[in-house]
Amino acid sequence: MNSRRLTLILLAAVGALLLAGCGISRSDGNGSPTPSPTSSASPSASPTATPSANPTDARTEVSAYFMRGQYVGTAHRSVARTNEPARAAVRELLMGPTSQELAAGLHTGIPPGTRLLGLNLSDGIATVDLSGEFAAGVDPLEDRTRLAQVVYTLTQFPTVDGVRFRVDGRPLEFRTAEGTVQTRAQTRRAFEDVTPAIFVERPAVGDTVASPLVVSGTANTFEATFMIRVRDANGVSLFDDHFMATSGTGTRGTFNESVRFETSSTSIVLEVYENSAASGLPIHVVKIPLPLAD
Repeated sequence: MNSRRLTLILLAAVGALLLAGCGISRSDGNGSPTPSPTSSASPSASPTATPSANPTDARTEVSAYFMRGQYVGTAHRSVARTNEPARAAVRELLMGPTSQELAAGLHTGIPPGTRLLGLNLSDGIATVDLSGEFAAGVDPLEDRTRLAQVVYTLTQFPTVDGVRFRVDGRPLEFRTAEGTVQTRAQTRRAFEDVTPAIFVERPAVGDTVASPLVVSGTANTFEATFMIRVRDANGVSLFDDHFMATSGTGTRGTFNESVRFETSSTSIVLEVYENSAASGLPIHVVKIPLPLAD
């Protein structure tokens, strides 16, 4: 073997070793890749586990607050995981109730076509800028429902204490009892008049549930007492018992209860209500249809 041929063989061997050491795959004679003899983590891989095998499938739940009659009612939305859940929640709110939610009695006071123009958070106050459609038909300051829906939707997030409104970039002005004009931030407490005596935050219309069923929210009822009843699709009572919120009789309290039931039905209706102290009949009734998990 002459020295020139020996040199070429040595160079080829060294090249192959270098390719293997860098983890680079090469093609065989058919053009298909052959696996690298080394294995290493991708440099773009996240150091923490993702909630889904496919990150694009990751979802998160937000609430959009519509109206049930003349009072606020809750709906849940599954949205793509985002670093801006408040913005996603407002967009879901502006889309309005689904057909299922409409059939269950939810509706919206926000005029169709209303768009989100801007949203920012500073020191616990969210400033939301909505398009001019938001003020269509009536002065929005005189329509408690549309304001309440936005305030409730944004204050579901613990970082938001209050909401300031803008319409087409111009601040909405509120007046104090003395008539002083302010652009003050609005809180849930300011909308007690459109908050139901029994306000169920969870579950919401269309949520897929199972036993035990967690029922949570707020209540302002006589002596803080209220009832929870579960019926099957045929109206048969599966559960019916009384509970107490943390406060009542003029002061809104919270509740978080777990109820158990057995049924072969594929759906249930949750009823949360108060028994009238005068007549003993159910009042402030909230009915929520719910499919059951398989």
